Amino acid sequence: MFDLSSPARILPLFGAACVALGALAPVAASAAGGAYYRAELASPAAKDRFVSRGVVWTCTGTSCVAARGTSRPAIMCSTLAKDAGEVKAFVADGKPLEADALARCNGAG
Repeated sequence: MFDLSSPARILPLFGAACVALGALAPVAASAAGGAYYRAELASPAAKDRFVSRGVVWTCTGTSCVAARGTSRPAIMCSTLAKDAGEVKAFVADGKPLEADALARCNGAG
């Protein structure tokens, strides 16, 4: 067993715990502050916060953001359009949907 009465025996455990927490810090920071999806709607959403395709969307006026979901961006966009109205612009991980994909998102084509 471990004799934890000596500080010399506790220090390695403490160090390992600090390393583990340090490795998780960037994950927590990116989850808390970063939006994976960004959308611009044609008109303001009916609600400031709502769930669409398993992700929570937060909207201010016509601008909406959400964390990453499990579906492809085109599917996330089309579900958002059904739930919140016409989508004028949709960006996933910094990459905007092209015009033809955005048209399909809104039900054209």
